Amino acid sequence: MKQETRYPIFHRGGRALALAHRAAPKTTGFLAVVGLLGSGLPVVAAWLMKAVLDGISSGVAPASGGGMLLLVLLVFAGVFSAVLPHVKSYLKEELDRSVSARSYDTVYKKINQFVTLARFEDPKFLDRLRLAQQAGVTAPGAVVTALLGSVAGLVTACGFIVSLWLLSPVLAVTLVLSIVPVALVEFYLGSRRAEVLHLVAPLQRREFFYRELIANNRAAKELRLYGTGDFFRQRMMADRRLSDSHQRALARKKLGAGALTALAGAAAAGLALAWSVRSAWKGELTVGDVSMLIAAVAGVQTSASGLVETFARTHESLILFGHYLFIIDLDLDVPAPVRPRSVVPLRWGIEIRDVWFRYSDDAPWVLEGASLFIPHGSTVGIVGKNGAGKSTLVKLLCRFHDPTRGAIYWDGVDIRDIPAGDLRRRIGAVFQDFMFYDLSAAENIGIGDVERISDGDRVRKAAELAGIHGVLSGLPLGYQTLLSRIFFSEEDKNDPKTGVMLSGGQWQRVALARGLMRDERDFLILDEPTSGLDPEAEKEVGRRIAEFGASRTSLLITHRLGSIRESDAIAVLAGGRIVELGTHDELISAAGTYAELFAMQADGYVGP
Repeated sequence: MKQETRYPIFHRGGRALALAHRAAPKTTGFLAVVGLLGSGLPVVAAWLMKAVLDGISSGVAPASGGGMLLLVLLVFAGVFSAVLPHVKSYLKEELDRSVSARSYDTVYKKINQFVTLARFEDPKFLDRLRLAQQAGVTAPGAVVTALLGSVAGLVTACGFIVSLWLLSPVLAVTLVLSIVPVALVEFYLGSRRAEVLHLVAPLQRREFFYRELIANNRAAKELRLYGTGDFFRQRMMADRRLSDSHQRALARKKLGAGALTALAGAAAAGLALAWSVRSAWKGELTVGDVSMLIAAVAGVQTSASGLVETFARTHESLILFGHYLFIIDLDLDVPAPVRPRSVVPLRWGIEIRDVWFRYSDDAPWVLEGASLFIPHGSTVGIVGKNGAGKSTLVKLLCRFHDPTRGAIYWDGVDIRDIPAGDLRRRIGAVFQDFMFYDLSAAENIGIGDVERISDGDRVRKAAELAGIHGVLSGLPLGYQTLLSRIFFSEEDKNDPKTGVMLSGGQWQRVALARGLMRDERDFLILDEPTSGLDPEAEKEVGRRIAEFGASRTSLLITHRLGSIRESDAIAVLAGGRIVELGTHDELISAAGTYAELFAMQADGYVGP
């Protein structure tokens, strides 16, 4: 991971500007030019007004050559001052769109580069990722426009301060000193805003979870049956109230500090006005000088206040931008192979050798020396009680995690020496916690092999193997029917062509078809592929899977031992290791754990 410099705020500012230049170089340049022009116009207009008023007071006719030129220049300054904000607003919006699109793409590209699931299982990282997702959309553009706005504000403030200095150095110094507390307060509030945002992130994440849960159609049945809707609503509101309390405390500080700084600014402006009136009465200032002084005081306070607030907002945006930089600067979650090995079609088999694994250093061991060999062309089943580590073993085989100790070998090559993407292209899998995608039926299956997602024949063949072709072909739009109801409008909500919902068993078959799209892969992993099916469907799907895997290397994990008995070998996982291995008949004869599990299931069907 890249290390920030001793002054991270300046480092982040430089990277934000670099991001803007890469995303929209012309827009950034135009915005800088427009900002500088706009920053100088108020000062120029004030001096032009002073000259006009002094000319009038000295008897110079407005229609004279010099007077007319001043008036024309003053009108042009007014016109430009009126037009430039609209141009600046357009350029700012365009820059925000360009920078946000680029940064958004960058952060999600980075997320897709994570090899394992470790970071996605870390709540603290997820909180930071959420902040990075927000910052990636808003912070870069805000930083760039704030930095450019700061430069423009600084030019305006300096111009008026110099103008004021020419009239009264003491007044100029007094006015500048009155801005210091405003600056300190704004910087303090900017830092506090960023701290509060970081503090409320986990609260907002939980609130979002409860909010989505209460409105979730999959949870609706249980929430109503168990009467837990209000229970979750109360938890949601508790997190909301705590989040609001943090933000309310910040708002109160902002209110108090704002009132004090406003009083200080008003006092300084009042003193300046009193001094100018007194000096004009004594004849020490001309009418033009008074107008210039009033404009300078107002201009300094306005631009300085805006500048300080912009600096503070910039500081806040840069703090948030740090979350974005944290994500995109992350190193790979696992080191790339020093000497990467190419993965070849499986010929010998996959070996799990003395594998130990736990999810963190302070977590209990899930696997404790597990060893298993899966020969090429065979189907090996794994059984075990809940929590035995079956799904964890699947994650290790797919390299969603690396073993804490031991290794997994593909034809004798440690899979850590194979680029993860190359390895996964040789593997097909159906997971127990499969996904429901808000896509069409064809896409829900086709994404199992995205390079062939448009191959209708292949999609249909996979659906037939999973026993779901008849259901999908009978939908209103066939395979092009949307398997979701979240995109419909009020006008077409009753039209089934806008989307349909499948049953749990039907979704499981769709997920199975998705895994079977990868028919050219060497290794097929099936994790509870029939858990949601009725016995008849389970038998049918089991037969189809057996036919499909007849010439492939397969790993079948299930609690339903009837669907695993035809496997070439069955391994029993208990205590974090393989405690039994053999065919169904061999394990029954051994009268061990497998025989006990099989007898319990059989007893459930046969009865006492």
